[in-house]
Amino acid sequence: MPETILILTILIPIVGSAILPFVGLLDKRLRNALTFCLVFASFCLSLTMLPRICSGEQIVFFRQFPLGLNLSFTADALAVFMAAVSSLISSIIVFYSFGYVSHYEHQTEYYSMVTLFLGSMMGLVFSSNLILIYIFWELTAICSWRLIGFFREKNYVMRADKAFLMTVFGALLMLAGFLLVYQQTGSFDLSSIKNNLNGGPVSNLAVLFILVGILSKSATLPFQSWLPDAGVAPSPVTALLHAAVLVKIGVYVFARLFVFTFNIDQIWHTIVPVIAALSAIVSAGCALVETDIKRIIAYSTISQIAFIFLGLSTNAIIGIAGGLLYILMHGISKAGLFLCAGIVEQNTKIKDITKLGGLIKTMPLTAISFLLCAFSVMGIPPFGGFFSKYMVFASAVTSGHMLINFVFLIGAFMTVLYLVRLFNLVFMGQGQGNLPREGSRSMIAAVLILGILSFASGIFVYYPFKIAQLSVLNLVGLVK
Repeated sequence: MPETILILTILIPIVGSAILPFVGLLDKRLRNALTFCLVFASFCLSLTMLPRICSGEQIVFFRQFPLGLNLSFTADALAVFMAAVSSLISSIIVFYSFGYVSHYEHQTEYYSMVTLFLGSMMGLVFSSNLILIYIFWELTAICSWRLIGFFREKNYVMRADKAFLMTVFGALLMLAGFLLVYQQTGSFDLSSIKNNLNGGPVSNLAVLFILVGILSKSATLPFQSWLPDAGVAPSPVTALLHAAVLVKIGVYVFARLFVFTFNIDQIWHTIVPVIAALSAIVSAGCALVETDIKRIIAYSTISQIAFIFLGLSTNAIIGIAGGLLYILMHGISKAGLFLCAGIVEQNTKIKDITKLGGLIKTMPLTAISFLLCAFSVMGIPPFGGFFSKYMVFASAVTSGHMLINFVFLIGAFMTVLYLVRLFNLVFMGQGQGNLPREGSRSMIAAVLILGILSFASGIFVYYPFKIAQLSVLNLVGLVK
């Protein structure tokens, strides 16, 4: 039974994405409802595995094939945590999409790609060998390529191509790194690799190649330019890219391989925080001077992802747990920011924040939701983002990264500046011309849910923190 739940968590959205085009020919409302059910089913199935996983158990699905090939999936605390976070946020984004994409063409392709996107994420987080990780990694690239170019305009398609080429280039280098790991250990299976290394480090060349793939996927300096350009996609797509699936894949694989599977040279625990610090400060600076509403939020994502890398690279339990908690808190609040931006952009037809203003008068629910999510990203107590940011900073201090920590403190202050600037220019003031009304009911409900979750996740932070902490303790063998 547990094996069945594990495999269904992956197969339901993947198989469902192939069924949706046929359902779309019959009835659009049925297609929309089925999309939500497919995505929400993955969330529910992830939750059903949680009690067993929190007790320290693992659920394994393994099938051996000829020529040494195998199909191997493992549900442990880290995988279930990531699956639950991604599928929860994706469910809210799909619900929001009912109102957002209702008057656009290619809706069936949109829902099919979104569902396959999540299914690929589920496959990746549960994969327990390197080849499966690579296959699902590339499936997400294909889905994001189609979704970023959703509007079909030449400039938009070019930006989708850019995102695809940059991430696929990184993926090919990552695959080269996987082959070097195989050459060193004689296996693609994660547990076998860990045993065959016998405490020894993976070669630095393999780490370098894999790290390039991770940084390109997570849009971290120097591979960050594709993510702001991807803002031409529909707002629910940008929310998926930034909050639920795509850039989170990079930090997940970093945690899975470099924190819990491989031993790596100590130098990488310095190199990664330095790269992250530069990425955080540069992208925050870009957000301060940018005027396109979605590009500002995109630069914010690049900056906040760096905080996750800092926590994971400290090699301390509180830092790793803080990094995992950061994934949840950032995912909830950043999805809310993008979906609020989508309401503003769709109703005003304006992206330039200097040409907006006064929207709080006619869009109070969107404004309140945006502010709640922004407070969490800023790290204002008692919002959820405060606790994850505090844990990352505390871990960096105890790990001796004082100078890097100072850079991140500046980045955190800049986060407050650019989000306050964004809120002030869009929602405060007198406004220009006729002010638009709120978005559709499904859109407003989605952003309100995310705003409330941004606050509630801080009030009830004990529960997600314990799951994140157990993820770390179980995987490093401190809890049997």
